[in-house]
Order: sequence, then C-alpha cells, then structure tokens
Amino acid sequence: MSVIRKKSFSSPDETRTPDKTNVAVLDLGSVKVAQLTVQPGWSWSNCVKPVVGGESCQVHHVGTCVSGRMRVRHDDGTQVDIKAGDAYVIEPGHDGWVVGDDPVVMYEFDHTAAETYAKE
Repeated sequence: MSVIRKKSFSSPDETRTPDKTNVAVLDLGSVKVAQLTVQPGWSWSNCVKPVVGGESCQVHHVGTCVSGRMRVRHDDGTQVDIKAGDAYVIEPGHDGWVVGDDPVVMYEFDHTAAETYAKE
C-alpha cells in the first residue's frame, strides 16, 4: 500500500525555543524533519550550548538554507558561510553564528538532528 504523509511547519508536532532559536519539528512517521529559524545575534555557543552543554555542537546536520547567512566553524578551524540556496552537510564538532541582520531559516533532513537539536 502506498503511503503519503504531509504536514505543515505552521502546525509543528514539537517546538524548541532556546534564546533567539526556533526549531519546529514534524514527525512524518519513519522520518522527522525540522525547520530551524535563528535571529540576528544568534550563535550556537551563546544560545544552544547553555541548553545542551558540551564544547561544540555534536549534531550531524544535512539540510538547505532558504534565507539569511550563517558562518560555521569546525573545531579544527575550518569555516564556511552557508547562505540562501545552499545545501549543506555539517559534521559534529562545530560552532555557528548568524552573519548580518537577517534571520536564518534552514530545513534539516537528518532524522537525528531533527529529533535532538537544541533539546535538553
């Protein structure tokens, strides 16, 4: 039997709201996806680290950015800017922050990231 599941981020199954952060999660059965919206002045180290602990983000991210610009720096010093229209994979062990005055909106497709990011 074919299955089609559809939900809207306007009515998420779960919402997480650390400082300057909104994570909207949709549970589509065998898959969870997330919409991450972060405001100007946001950084993982200042806004999410107090919730989850650790020295750097340990989540594996796979997604796409639809607005704004975020700079990501890996623990080894490698850094890259992710902007609207970019798809990305970010391995564990990084920090990130908003660049500029526009909110950043990203969609996360890694099931584990959608399930655990910014969660106590």
